[in-house]
Amino acid sequence: MDAKAPKFQVGDTVVVKVYGTVGKITAVRQLEGGYFYVVNDREGLLAEQSLARLEEYDGILYKKEEVNIELKFFIGDIVKVKGYGGVLFKIVGFRTEIWRYAEDAWEDVIYEMVSIPKGEWLEADEEELLLIADAGQADSFVSRYQFFYPMKSSPLYQLVTSDLKTQEKIDHLLDMYNDYTLLLNLFGDEAYRAMLEAVKMQIQVLSAHGGPD
Repeated sequence: MDAKAPKFQVGDTVVVKVYGTVGKITAVRQLEGGYFYVVNDREGLLAEQSLARLEEYDGILYKKEEVNIELKFFIGDIVKVKGYGGVLFKIVGFRTEIWRYAEDAWEDVIYEMVSIPKGEWLEADEEELLLIADAGQADSFVSRYQFFYPMKSSPLYQLVTSDLKTQEKIDHLLDMYNDYTLLLNLFGDEAYRAMLEAVKMQIQVLSAHGGPD
């Protein structure tokens, strides 16, 4: 007796019932007496009962869109920002905003950064940024030109310029990092996040360029 034929063939337009999305069958697999399908060349196999022919489907269809966004800058990059003169900033995060209207569509990438050396928070879009050093060069760039250090009155500046041995400075910085983490979790103030980033950078600088104790 001939085996049961698959319900769908390569090229058929189907609906993935659980998502209500439309695609084409790109491969058919027979496993353990049943048929499974690949849709749109995606990873994973879909069971026959999870699919329906487009013309037979009476549920809600959802339109799916893939958005490809090219990033010009990355976390850790050092940049200048239009309107801020010679002040340098380190990128610590980014977010994407997708805008869709009846007759228009666009995407924005907003970069989040802290200033060097003060640790002030700023957001800007990519058209306002100029790359100074990428993430791989950032630590050595900051260390070599001493652009990192905050104002002399700050506890962080006083610590890193003190006569303590390198490992002692790192130990104190780790304590400081834990304190700012607690404050950030308690109050959510972005100033604490900026200080966390500043402390982390100094730990990296000392670890890489601290020299002998």
